[in-house]
Amino acid sequence: MPTAATNESTINVTAFKAKCLGLIDDVAQGKTDRIVLLKHNRPIAAVVPLGGDADEAFDLWGAMRGTVTVAPGVDLTESTGEIWEAEQ
Repeated sequence: MPTAATNESTINVTAFKAKCLGLIDDVAQGKTDRIVLLKHNRPIAAVVPLGGDADEAFDLWGAMRGTVTVAPGVDLTESTGEIWEAEQ
């Protein structure tokens, strides 16, 4: 069901499963701006085109840089001494 303002459609996840490759191609080619997936008539996800450079969107190397501080004297490679179930 397309909406008036944008080229957006909604589809039940069961129907999406059967038509997903074609619908994804429609979004990639710009035929549809956004597809909202519904489960039990509630929106749960959306298929949207990647903006800008596609490789840039997935560049996670260093994305968390500077967000963690390790206290002085802590060795992150040192064992905790805990015996894991897999080691028993």
